[in-house]
Amino acid sequence: MRSDQAVFLSSNIPVRLSYTIVFLGLAFVGLLDLTTLLLTGLFTIFALRKFCFGGRKWLAIILGAILLTAFGAGLYLFLRTAVTEVPEIARRSIPVVIEYAEKLGIDPWFADFAELKSKALEFAMDKLRDIGKYTQFILVHVVTFLIGLVIAVGAFINSRSPEDQEPIVVRNNLYDRTFAELMARATTFYLSFATVLGAQIVISSINTTLTCIFLFWNHYPFAMVITGLTFVFGLMPIVGNLISNTIIVSVGLTISPHMALWALAFLVFVHKLEFFLNSKIIGDRIKNPMWLTLLGLLLGEKLMGIPGMILAPVLLHYIKVEASRNTLEDVPVPTADEH
Repeated sequence: MRSDQAVFLSSNIPVRLSYTIVFLGLAFVGLLDLTTLLLTGLFTIFALRKFCFGGRKWLAIILGAILLTAFGAGLYLFLRTAVTEVPEIARRSIPVVIEYAEKLGIDPWFADFAELKSKALEFAMDKLRDIGKYTQFILVHVVTFLIGLVIAVGAFINSRSPEDQEPIVVRNNLYDRTFAELMARATTFYLSFATVLGAQIVISSINTTLTCIFLFWNHYPFAMVITGLTFVFGLMPIVGNLISNTIIVSVGLTISPHMALWALAFLVFVHKLEFFLNSKIIGDRIKNPMWLTLLGLLLGEKLMGIPGMILAPVLLHYIKVEASRNTLEDVPVPTADEH
């Protein structure tokens, strides 16, 4: 190996370039509103890898297509039901909540459901003036979703099999070394996504199952829609639980104060269970302070909307993992001499 190549091999230039490219890439994702594409790709690869039994990629694609179809059908049925039942939930629960708020001396944001309906209608009419913009927004995100799906499937098909243990040989030049380091960064980012979102899906599923049992056992009205909302909001840490818990307690008040207290006690139990599940499923790898998680959620929503709130914990974990490395050369890359 030549001396100049030896100096280059020991340098951190490819590593630093890879971090710069990742930082700029994430910045462009936010600036160009490509968060949906990124999340779609990550979710798709995550699901396909889970379905890749015995390295059979064709089986993973078939099972993924079935899951996507079932999810689409379920989402359609849920939205069709939610469109009619969510306003009814508000109509029934808000007057009761206002009544109890007045008894406790709490000043509500609105006087009754009619005022809330009037404000909501006024807000909706303002937004309807921009219907063309929102139609374009939806179409863009649908197209982005499809592009992310195709890219992820293509990347999955062309990826190395988990059973392939043969190391990748990288030539000692700037391009190959930087590309190898960039792949290491991408792998770390994906593992952060799989750790955070994978665990969040498991925890949300357990939370939703327990909530579903509680709702149907106590003959809650609109139990199916509330269960669906619990799962959706459960994918957003902290904020999602606050929203779903507020809905459950508010609807419980329409049954009786005793039911609302029973629901509150149940939700406290589930909340404590989630802490236990987080420690067991995620371990010590994601224990960021609550203030940091909330700050990430707020910044994610401000910069990227709802997809940004989903992506924020992933970015926090990724930054934590990368920043926890002892040196910039922690990730070894096999090299081959170029004569």
